[in-house]
Amino acid sequence: MSAPEENVPLLKVVKGTPDDHQLAALTAVIAGLASAAPVEEAPKRRSEWANPARRVRRPLQHGPGAWRASGFPG
Repeated sequence: MSAPEENVPLLKVVKGTPDDHQLAALTAVIAGLASAAPVEEAPKRRSEWANPARRVRRPLQHGPGAWRASGFPG
């Protein structure tokens, strides 16, 4: 097995001859983009059909009119 090389360049100039200032500016921009925090998307709104609270039933009412109260949301 071959050992991984430690001196692998992160950037490679394939065209032109930039001076030290141009390379420093390019490196700063790329390093800034790499370390920038990703943009967080707004949390997706869940449908009420998927709401787990809808699966929990309210306690049944006892007494007169209980059958009517069981059919109407309260």
